[in-house]
Amino acid sequence: MDSNERFTDAWTNHHRFLLDIAYRLLGSYSDAEDIVQEAYSRLLRTDLDPIEDVRAWLVVVVSRLSLDQLRSARVKRETYIGPWFPEPLLFAEDAATDPADVVTMDESVRFALLVVLERMSPAERVVFVLHDVFEFPFEKIATMVGRTVAACRQLASRARKRVAEEAGSPRFAIDPAEQRRVVDAFIAACADGEIEALLPLLDPSVMGWADTGGALPLVSQPSLGRETVAARVMRFFGAGSGNQLVAHNINGEPSVVAFFDGAVVSVLALSMAGNLISRVYVVSDQRKLAQVKRALEQQ
Repeated sequence: MDSNERFTDAWTNHHRFLLDIAYRLLGSYSDAEDIVQEAYSRLLRTDLDPIEDVRAWLVVVVSRLSLDQLRSARVKRETYIGPWFPEPLLFAEDAATDPADVVTMDESVRFALLVVLERMSPAERVVFVLHDVFEFPFEKIATMVGRTVAACRQLASRARKRVAEEAGSPRFAIDPAEQRRVVDAFIAACADGEIEALLPLLDPSVMGWADTGGALPLVSQPSLGRETVAARVMRFFGAGSGNQLVAHNINGEPSVVAFFDGAVVSVLALSMAGNLISRVYVVSDQRKLAQVKRALEQQ
């Protein structure tokens, strides 16, 4: 097999796998696409003959590029107003999307878990994703991140504790049909402006928070508790807001897309615990909604 054939084979067989890794490392579909594209560009400029395992070579490049980007982004986000949430993903089964461009939907891309990953250090995140999600051995990860094997084990242990504290509850094992029932009831309560119908759907300790692109100081802190979160939801997405809420699967879970005058304005990623909504993550930063908009246009 000549170099061109090996390159084509690498693109066909490994592009989706690399996109899966990059999205989980970065929390951004657009950045993941750019990183994977850059990895293939470097492969194209490299003599392939000495490379025994092309996929492993590409994983190393994607991981190192992602680590560099995470370190750079961490500095920039220190001045960001409010939370920095990952880019939500919406992939419809009937969408005319190349399967190689579709991120695999499983528990490791649930929005609540990705929010936890955003709070990790760059090294913690890379080690956790590569080892605990993709099952790479610490010996290989150590060379990618420039740490000892022992240090990588310690980083993974710290990352697991963070995940267990926030995302280790049964919320990831909720029946999808029950999730959809709760989401439909959430939408109906908002459409009717019935806060009394919304309150029973929320966990007593529910948290709501919005990523508005750093534009609103008002959301620099989360809303906590049933009454506070319900009032905020009604204010921004209730009957008087002019928004239309539609149920869609976001990052593999039943959630909500908000439209205003037919245009996507927000995504509400809803996480559940014990059949109640425990987290309402709102993404209104238009830069982070590009993939959702494209997916809906293709339906």
